[in-house]
Amino acid sequence: MSTSARALLSGNEAVARAALDCGVALGAGYPGTPSTEILETFSALGGYAQWSPNEKVALEVAIGAAFGGARAIATMKHVGVNVAADPLFTAAYTGVSGALVLICADDPGMASSQNEQDSRRYAVAAGVPMLEPADSQEAYDFTRRAFELSQQWRIPVMVRVTTRVCHTKTVVTPRAPAGPAAPPHFQRDIKGRVMVPAYARPAHRRLRKKLAELAAWNETCDLNRDYDGGAALGIVASGVAALHAREAAPEARILKLGFTYPLPIERIRTFADGVERCVVIEEGDPCLVDGLRAAGIEVEGKAEMYRFGELNVERVRRILSRDESPEPAPPPGKPPQLCVGCPHRVAFETLRDLGCIVTGDIGCYTLGVLPPFEAMDSCVCMGASIGVGLGLRHVLADEQARKVVSVIGDSTFMHSGITGLVDMAYNRPKTGHVVMILDNSTTAMTGLQEHPGTGRKLNHEPAGQVNPEDLARAIGIDNVVIFDPVKERDAFVGALTESLASDRLSVFILRRPCLLAAAKLRRYTQGGQE
Repeated sequence: MSTSARALLSGNEAVARAALDCGVALGAGYPGTPSTEILETFSALGGYAQWSPNEKVALEVAIGAAFGGARAIATMKHVGVNVAADPLFTAAYTGVSGALVLICADDPGMASSQNEQDSRRYAVAAGVPMLEPADSQEAYDFTRRAFELSQQWRIPVMVRVTTRVCHTKTVVTPRAPAGPAAPPHFQRDIKGRVMVPAYARPAHRRLRKKLAELAAWNETCDLNRDYDGGAALGIVASGVAALHAREAAPEARILKLGFTYPLPIERIRTFADGVERCVVIEEGDPCLVDGLRAAGIEVEGKAEMYRFGELNVERVRRILSRDESPEPAPPPGKPPQLCVGCPHRVAFETLRDLGCIVTGDIGCYTLGVLPPFEAMDSCVCMGASIGVGLGLRHVLADEQARKVVSVIGDSTFMHSGITGLVDMAYNRPKTGHVVMILDNSTTAMTGLQEHPGTGRKLNHEPAGQVNPEDLARAIGIDNVVIFDPVKERDAFVGALTESLASDRLSVFILRRPCLLAAAKLRRYTQGGQE
């Protein structure tokens, strides 16, 4: 794409293009719908991007780059921000020398997530500025502005996108690339970056001073836009909800907020005072409503029923008309299922037939909870299968405890299963435990991405490989075995039955490539790339 060529881009592609045009030196993240394509596109455009073992590591790597004076971006879905929260909160105190932007992709309606948390709460809690684009052009523009703000105020900036913005394509007109960043250079700043209490206390005051300055700047900044309309109805909205509001109520006066933390309170107060009725339209939690009411601004929020799922034009019309009647039921969709021939099927058929208590994890194998298997009894978050399984093993009577099996995928194991395995070796249940790693040589659920266990980088070039069997043996697990679940089914079933009856710590690695990835894997191992 040339400098000024218009193009049809998804929000994710637009963010990637903006990162490239800003001279980002490093992008780090963990794949997760709806954020995955950002780093893949950034890499394809020529940027340096890497998949990290998890989101915490990704943000820490990006923080390190920003400490070195570079421009860095970290990408993740909303639940990934939970994993990255620890460094995020402290990075707000330390600030950055270069520029750091965190892209968090929320999933209202849970199209591919275990919850629909609202990441705007993190901006407030951590004290980090937040921008919210509504379409691909704004995804491009706001990402660029986020880097500018980060560099000007020396603070990390969050950009919150949602599933609709991430995956919908709209026309984008790029601008000329930003001026080159200064060459990365580390300058020592012990009091600014080593957050022991004596240094963290003044750092907190510096952070609040920055936020006050940003709030004042936000009162007149062009990231917020006014749309003229009648005085009978005023709407305050952000993100894609603002577009729905414009279509649902073209006669209304609308204040579309692009810079949503810290809020331009006085600008919003003036807007609300100028209309007879002021309604806040926002997806997810009533974050704007809470903030405005706390500031003494009288606004009307949505009924609780509209807190769940994505908004659309019809739902916005219902909110504006105060319609709380039951909404039409969505048409039934085809239930998801494991692919025909998926090697995970053998695992779940076996666990079902043996009557196991299965603590599961996040990945395509989570579909083992559905018919015909119905062989998963819990799924909390990435890596929780091992910890939850251990908890059950510790408290259940021996006969029932020996039925507990933790099931986790290879990418999820690298993400956050290793520490659970360490706990298994350290706080050993008296009945032992069985962990089953379903290794299909890819991150299948989010589109066949690489991870530390595949031996390939984000762009599929060779990389160091971490083998779960080596880790398990090094930790001190009694019994580590590897099976091809299709070719060695009988041997696997026999070994699992034996392990369940024993008091040993066992790790079963069921290794067979994902059918969807097999052709790609052959090309990568033969030296070719897509």
